Amino acid sequence: MSKINIKVGDTVKILTGDDKDRNQTGKVLEVSPTEGKVIVEKHNIVTKHVKPRKAGDPSGIIQAESAIYACKVQLVCPKCKQQTRVGRKTVDGKKVRVCAKCKAEF
Repeated sequence: MSKINIKVGDTVKILTGDDKDRNQTGKVLEVSPTEGKVIVEKHNIVTKHVKPRKAGDPSGIIQAESAIYACKVQLVCPKCKQQTRVGRKTVDGKKVRVCAKCKAEF
């Protein structure tokens, strides 16, 4: 699997999926680089039937966010507010992610 350029807390735009999620933006809650997937806040909602594991745990039908492949989302630049690819630049010996359009640092 190739490297994921998306980190937790980034704002992304969903490129594919059903009509209610496509072209929507959301905040990344979790990243799984081994699977190549991300979880986006309030998008790709699935329903789960959950049994209580111990006393006091919730049970029933619960809605939760499901993972999306990272190639199906694209990073949104905080400066120019457009979806963009991620570039890399070295600043003071550290690699920094850069917007490919406006060259602003993330």
